Amino acid sequence: MSIAITGASGGLGRRVAEMLLDQVDPTQLVLLTRTPEALNGLEKRGAIVRKASFKNPTGLKADLADVDRLLLISTNEPGTRLEQQRQAVSIAAQAGVQHVVYTSMAQPSADNPSFLIPDHVATETALRESGMDWTFLRNNVYTEGLVPAGKAAVARGALLSNAGDGGTAYVTRADCARAAVAVLVTDGHEKEAYDITGPEALTQADLAALLTEISDRPVELESLGDDAYFDRLYDEGVEHEVADRMASFGEATRRGFLKKVSSDLPDLTGRPAVTVREVLERNRDVLQQA
Repeated sequence: MSIAITGASGGLGRRVAEMLLDQVDPTQLVLLTRTPEALNGLEKRGAIVRKASFKNPTGLKADLADVDRLLLISTNEPGTRLEQQRQAVSIAAQAGVQHVVYTSMAQPSADNPSFLIPDHVATETALRESGMDWTFLRNNVYTEGLVPAGKAAVARGALLSNAGDGGTAYVTRADCARAAVAVLVTDGHEKEAYDITGPEALTQADLAALLTEISDRPVELESLGDDAYFDRLYDEGVEHEVADRMASFGEATRRGFLKKVSSDLPDLTGRPAVTVREVLERNRDVLQQA
């Protein structure tokens, strides 16, 4: 059985590739990336590395020939992401891919205000209609993002948020990678959607308390409305579009779209999810240098 990964040189894709190399025949692993030179080490371990782009449908179809399972990692290109992902789904079906595993997002419903949701909803729909088997890995917010955000909060002495008392079940990329590997190398996941979350949903007040404890510096929670949060970010130099997206995440959190805690991750991987505390404690020095 051959397995391909799109975006294989990215933060998630590379982790999945490294884990798969310990479990499958390397010659059956196809790593697709726009920067193949970044995967020289994995190529030396036997993986097949191909330069590929969603913008080159003819080449992508050839790259996917003889691939059985495809991990389609959602791209980080808002504005063009949906078109590219729909095209990738169509090409995979034409190439004869049997099963696509797609990295989606928590609670992809029409009423979720996060700016990411429409692209995920439409990509899931395209996969359901493709004729291929599919599995959705609905990953919650990556815990690793709390390190730079936490450092900024420690430096400021305040954690800015428009999330109210909503919780987020943060999950690490490594745990998301383990879940993806489990689905790719075992059977029985067809037409399933898994909620990949951490073990608890933390509010921003919980996070401020953790940052205070671990950095040994006071971090207060500064709760703001959506407009005030956007204005504060913009005043601090965050680009207009980025600030708008961050505000949409806060609104989604406040309305409860990120709070679900699921057992899917430990059920798939046989090990507990890493906690936010563990990640922040590993980065204590970073937080204390703020």
